[in-house]
Amino acid sequence: MKKFMDKDFLLTTPAAKTLFHDYAAKQPIIDYHCHINPREIAEDRKFENITQVWLGGDHYKWRLMRSAGVEEKYITGDASDREKFQKWAEVLGRAVGNPLLHWSHLELQRYFGYDGVLNGSTAEEVWQLCNKKLAEPGMSVRGLIKQSGVEVICTTDDPADSLEWHKKLAEDSSFDTKVYPAWRPDKAMNIEKPEFTSYIAKLAEVSGVEIHSFADLKKALCARMDFFGEMNCRVSDHALEYVYFSPISDSEAEEIFSKRINGGEVSAEEAASYKTMFMLFCGREYSRRGWVMQLHYGTKRDNNTLQYKKLGPDTGYDCINNYAPSSLTADFLNALECENALPKTIIYSLNPNDNQAIDTILGCFQSSEAVGKIQHGSAWWFNDHKTGMREQLISLGNLGYLAGFVGMLTDSRSFLSYPRHEYFRRILCGFFGELVENGEYPDDMAALGEIVSDISYGNAKKYFNF
Repeated sequence: MKKFMDKDFLLTTPAAKTLFHDYAAKQPIIDYHCHINPREIAEDRKFENITQVWLGGDHYKWRLMRSAGVEEKYITGDASDREKFQKWAEVLGRAVGNPLLHWSHLELQRYFGYDGVLNGSTAEEVWQLCNKKLAEPGMSVRGLIKQSGVEVICTTDDPADSLEWHKKLAEDSSFDTKVYPAWRPDKAMNIEKPEFTSYIAKLAEVSGVEIHSFADLKKALCARMDFFGEMNCRVSDHALEYVYFSPISDSEAEEIFSKRINGGEVSAEEAASYKTMFMLFCGREYSRRGWVMQLHYGTKRDNNTLQYKKLGPDTGYDCINNYAPSSLTADFLNALECENALPKTIIYSLNPNDNQAIDTILGCFQSSEAVGKIQHGSAWWFNDHKTGMREQLISLGNLGYLAGFVGMLTDSRSFLSYPRHEYFRRILCGFFGELVENGEYPDDMAALGEIVSDISYGNAKKYFNF
């Protein structure tokens, strides 16, 4: 019986151990998509206790605690930080089969030197150990990032954002990690949302462009893209229900926009058509600017209305959306390709059933412009566990070019999440090791080591031009 999460955790073959320890483990991290707060990096926040850095804003943990029957007061309520940590420890000790068990113990090992097991009976020991460690100078936000070997961070930013904290970080020569904004224009796209008109007014003020038409909106967005570009943005991101493709004429798009901006409501069909035209505009601009387009879809959000009204979005009440027609994704990419305006694109679906569809779509639009110009994004959100990661790797290997994969991202709001890259790398090396063990790939550690290093780091560095 193997020891719980030892140095060869998830590495079951000699080849896997060699690939991880000699190649993957030493690679820096490029975190090209996350949700951490650039202000906390600029101000180099220090945390008073482990609950603040570990449980604050982490809806992965919140969902698990609710599933275990924990009262909301110990999750997002007014219980003390120590009480919340106790409840979390009790739940984690029983989290059989959940990746949070692995992530949490990797974080305890890497940042706090704790090789034991966190559960209800060890909670006080771990609480004292972690809080003492967090008081040390190297455990501030910047210290955690430096310890993790993070070379580049791309945050997620609205077009109306001032990017003041990115500017401060760019001017701060004492911090080596590059922190770049990433363009996330969902609020300008979601025409059906109640807050759409107020957001357009805000965007007009920030951009200096009066917005009375869809054409005006595009001018305002271009002005903000120029500003983001000056701040070294080179990545966009879109949160979609599915990839829209219901194209209409410019005049029809203007009619829909005019109706909504003047207080009217739009139908689901009108919203889909507007979003199609919005996304085509964005794709053309990204291509012209050399930006990467990320498409995240397959999510049904805010399903518990009562809790949404109490806690707001991103609090653990989202699920997989089973509706994402692959034909629309292909048609959308094809429309841009026909205009010679298809940017580098990364496609993620929250539904693992979409893996094969995505991987066949990729092959239709690859070119010599970049190795893996169209990417199948890493197993995301509800899929970033051992099974989900392996299934994504197997599908991409079967149907595409796995050696050109840009690898893992954190997609997290926590500064302790970087061991997810280690988790991914261990799973990657474990998978490759099995291929060698089974005679499905030559026992050539130099060749496989180069591929592992590229997937862990090198491919992303080239792909995003970091």
